[in-house]
Amino acid sequence: MNIPKTSKPRIVIVGGGFAGISVIKQLRKEEVQIVLFDRNNYHTFQPLLYQVSTAGLEPDSIAYPLRKVFRKHADFHFRLGDVTSVNPEKNELTTSIGTISYNYLVIATGTRTNFFGNDQIQKNSMPMKSVPQALNIRSLMLQNIEAADITSDLDKRKRLLNFVIVGAGPTGVELAGALAEFRKGILGVDYPELDEKEMQVHLLEGADRVLAPMSAYASKKSKAYLERLGVQIHLNTIVESYDGTTATTKNGKTFASETLIWAAGVTGNPINGIHGEALLDRPNRYKVDVFNTVHGFKNVFALGDVALMETDAFPKGHPQVAQPAIQQGKQLGKNLKRLFKGKDMKPFSYLDKGSMATIGRNKAVVDIKNLHFGGAFAWFIWMFIHLWFLVGFRNRVITFFNWTYSYINYDRAARLIIRPFKKT
Repeated sequence: MNIPKTSKPRIVIVGGGFAGISVIKQLRKEEVQIVLFDRNNYHTFQPLLYQVSTAGLEPDSIAYPLRKVFRKHADFHFRLGDVTSVNPEKNELTTSIGTISYNYLVIATGTRTNFFGNDQIQKNSMPMKSVPQALNIRSLMLQNIEAADITSDLDKRKRLLNFVIVGAGPTGVELAGALAEFRKGILGVDYPELDEKEMQVHLLEGADRVLAPMSAYASKKSKAYLERLGVQIHLNTIVESYDGTTATTKNGKTFASETLIWAAGVTGNPINGIHGEALLDRPNRYKVDVFNTVHGFKNVFALGDVALMETDAFPKGHPQVAQPAIQQGKQLGKNLKRLFKGKDMKPFSYLDKGSMATIGRNKAVVDIKNLHFGGAFAWFIWMFIHLWFLVGFRNRVITFFNWTYSYINYDRAARLIIRPFKKT
């Protein structure tokens, strides 16, 4: 592998998400060599993936080149490739483009979609964890609407215009709201021969309420907002099978649909090579101490979604969202600087800044400690926070103008089928 030799400590980071970026930013002025690996050459702002999938934003609004983020960092090297395994005894990482040694390894690989062992659902449903997957959903949605517009088969039209979303967490709720607003603002204008009522949005949830991780207030409000938009909510409903045209639930319901979007859960995305007590099988997360050191290893760290730090406040680990990843990455960067100076590392303490979800135009819910509110004010807070955390000034400007245009015109400008999707 073509990485310059160095006498400085080499820190290898796997994953260019929130956690990986936060670590590197802290080490900008340190006498270290940083090597970042990712299978994509860009950072993805995952909280807005649903807007790409529902034609609200183009991918370049929420993605930013990793090389550009760190081009002013001395001795920083980005390599595009898949990491296949780690050998902690030899301090070596094996990738699709070669093997590299390290002094410190930071694993920030995030999560992957959890299908709970259901191969049929995995094969036929649409996940949404990456930009390509979001584009697949967008293409399939638009292709199905186009096909519905020309078919005379009423059963086929129903399947094409039935959109089923499984999982009523923040992703599922935001997707359902965006699809419902697409129906309200776009369908009747672009497709005058289709009746708006023919497009159905179903949100299926195994629990007894939507947004289960958030407050009861947020759950009640978001449910009311979704129902006002015409989303059909099915609680205590677990999908058992989906063959590509029909979804069947454990309580006997069936949904005829050509589009089933799976937002029912995630699992950690570990690297082969670290096993035993360090890797907890069921959540696929590395067990780490308060310094994010992987159990049993002094120079291997795990951050964010793939790390499980058990504390009194979070006995099952921190939530798998952006803020713990950002804060852990920042703290690890500071701790590595302390380590290089011979000082003791400081334990990580999570500052819960709250949770939020948007359901549509002027409709959002926000939980901040004991404060719970919804409506237009919450929506503006949600919009400001998401703009603030986008990487890159250009991304913020483009996203802001897209949102402003959509708000004024009730329109979505990104409804282009650039790369047609074909079901296998």
